Amino acid sequence: MREIDQRISEIGIVPVIRLDHPQRDAVPLADALCRGGVPVAEVTFRADGAAQAIRMMKESCHEMLVGAGTVTKEEQIDEAIDAGAEFIVTPGFDGELVAYAQERNIPIYPGCTTPSDYHAALKFGLELIKFFPAEQSGGLKKIQAMSAPFPGFKVMPTGGISLKNLAEYIKSPVIAACGGSYMVTADLIDNQRWDEITQLCRQSRSIIEEARGVRRQ
Repeated sequence: MREIDQRISEIGIVPVIRLDHPQRDAVPLADALCRGGVPVAEVTFRADGAAQAIRMMKESCHEMLVGAGTVTKEEQIDEAIDAGAEFIVTPGFDGELVAYAQERNIPIYPGCTTPSDYHAALKFGLELIKFFPAEQSGGLKKIQAMSAPFPGFKVMPTGGISLKNLAEYIKSPVIAACGGSYMVTADLIDNQRWDEITQLCRQSRSIIEEARGVRRQ
């Protein structure tokens, strides 16, 4: 895997974040995530100001790996790169977006849930892909089944991931990391409950480390 893929895998969990008030929330949220041992964020373009949030989070927490999520247009890739994004995540597989991201030399993790998606990702030389929405699309059992004909992929499932099933996913050798919003819900962010976010991140890291320890034995 590339260095950036490896960094994501080492952390094991990628918070999927929607920020409606980046000027107020981006910096304290970045601090909360870093304090919790999760220095990575996928900031979605579902909210205005995503690029501003990416820029502010990256500037306030230099060790943080910040990417753009829910990217559906080439212009958003440009906007994300200009803001300092280090990776792109798309909800589905769009060959034109993948090609453009590769042309711009930025890692892209497209959403893939079908054999056709996997075939397309294979043609573009991708190694790490998103599986979205994970639970609604068959969950870990489908991911493991898909790995039989496509053993070269590592997968980042997103959608329906929580503290309750995080260990189950992360134990699987095919899983590089999980994406989740349970530690960055709208309620937690809107009410600026930064300490709770930090605590949820620490819980997540503890689960990941324990699960991987069991796997390595």
